[in-house]
Amino acid sequence: MSGGKAGDWDEEVSSKFMRKAKEAPFVPIGLAGLVAALGYGAYAYKNRGNVSTSVYLMSLRVRAQAMVVGAITIGVGYSLFKTFYEEHRPHPVENNKK
Repeated sequence: MSGGKAGDWDEEVSSKFMRKAKEAPFVPIGLAGLVAALGYGAYAYKNRGNVSTSVYLMSLRVRAQAMVVGAITIGVGYSLFKTFYEEHRPHPVENNKK
C-alpha cells in the first residue's frame, strides 16, 4: 500500500520536522516567510485606502514573486559557496608523534 518502511510511522511529527529542517534549512525559513507575508498582506489589504482590489493584489503578487526569486538566489548562492568551500578548504594535518 505505502512505499515507506514499517518504521516510518514510529516517528513523531515534531521529530520528523526537526530532521527535515536539518536536511533542508531553507524550508522552515520559507514557511516562516510565507506566514509573515500572509499576515502583512491581510493587514495591508484592510488598510489599503482607495486602491482597487485588483491593483492591490497585482502589486502584492509582484512583491511575492520578488521574494521568491530573492530566496532562490540566496539558496543557490549558499549552496555554491558551501560546495566551493568544502572542496577547497585546507584539511588539518594530523600530528604523528612517535
